[in-house]
Amino acid sequence: MGLLSSLLGNAGTVTSEQLAKEYAQLLIQEEKIELGFKLFRDTFIFTNKRLILVDKQGFSGKKTEYKSVGYKSISRFSIETAGTFDLDAELKIWISSEQHPSITKKFNKSVNVYEVQQLLAQYVL
Repeated sequence: MGLLSSLLGNAGTVTSEQLAKEYAQLLIQEEKIELGFKLFRDTFIFTNKRLILVDKQGFSGKKTEYKSVGYKSISRFSIETAGTFDLDAELKIWISSEQHPSITKKFNKSVNVYEVQQLLAQYVL
């Protein structure tokens, strides 16, 4: 993932092994990381049980919020693929009965958004 892409707000893929090392303390027994993405300082992780959003806050990034979203609380989601001139793809997730997406993430073109959609469909539907 390039620095420019990160600064533009586009997430790139991170290996499950890297994420497991860094975030093992968040996982419960028999929970495994399926996919993960890093956006400058923030990370979002899809496990076989939930979606974990890691939000590093403040100038130093030492303060961190960990948000856990169970797949059964996701009411719908959408993906928007990258186009010719639009270099990023976008994921939107609605929680419960909210009218607007609760979670919106952009991906750089190295990310296969269809893989993200398949994973969400597997656990949400």
